[in-house]
Amino acid sequence: MLRRDRWALAGAVTVTVIGFVAVFATLLTTIAGHDPYTYDSAALDPATGQPAGVLGGISGDHWFGVEPLTGRDLFAIVVHGTRTSFFIGIASTVVSVVLGVLVGAAAGYLGGWTDRIVTWAVDVFLGFPYLVFMIAISMVAPPEIPKPLLLIVVIGFFGWPGIARIVRAQTLTLKQRNFVAAARTLGAGPWHVFRTELLPNLWAPIIVVATLSVPSRIGLEAALSFLGVGVPVPTPSWGRSISEAIQWVGTDPMLLIFPGLALFLTTWGFNVFGDGLRDALDPKSGVR
Repeated sequence: MLRRDRWALAGAVTVTVIGFVAVFATLLTTIAGHDPYTYDSAALDPATGQPAGVLGGISGDHWFGVEPLTGRDLFAIVVHGTRTSFFIGIASTVVSVVLGVLVGAAAGYLGGWTDRIVTWAVDVFLGFPYLVFMIAISMVAPPEIPKPLLLIVVIGFFGWPGIARIVRAQTLTLKQRNFVAAARTLGAGPWHVFRTELLPNLWAPIIVVATLSVPSRIGLEAALSFLGVGVPVPTPSWGRSISEAIQWVGTDPMLLIFPGLALFLTTWGFNVFGDGLRDALDPKSGVR
């Protein structure tokens, strides 16, 4: 069914290509002859600090142009920014999924006060202004903590409630099935029931919700970098490039277009692929 969904296939191809770019970022920039950390004053107008030439300094040497004031190659910045966004987006999604599955399955299977506490915590977290809290944590965290690791932990921690709610609902349905009741009757403990009976039947919704969660995590990392509390300078980041492009958009629009296009294609690819995957794994859905 997924093979007949052209949009889902297009999203899968887009995600695969961008993932390839993220994995082989160093190789690609080596082929291009630049890295995102080398300043090149020769590519700038010495009078203004703006890229020399048209369209932000696009040339055979600088495929996407250069960054104003520094002369850093924009192609290298965008390519290595892909690695940053993918790493943080996928790693934080893994953290959210692990927490959400464990908490949601425990609430749905155990019920009682465990379910009430988890439901209350989910409601609190979903209504919590987490972006403000993320900014505060990023600003007061000790500098010894690597910023990418801090972003992964913070973004992943605040992302579990939505996943827990979905897993809890699925678990409430599954625990009424005969095979779960039979396992409990035979004396299987909660962990054994979760690992052998519930988890295999939860994989489909978990994979779908994880796929749909990655773009939001990537967008959140870009938003934090845009606000100046993301990965530190000079680590390449789409969000920080977009933030810096605001003051140069009139004279160097490429600084905004290329990182913005990369962010758009990544979120679009994950979303349409996730939608197609959800339809393919849902037996009640039809071909779009």
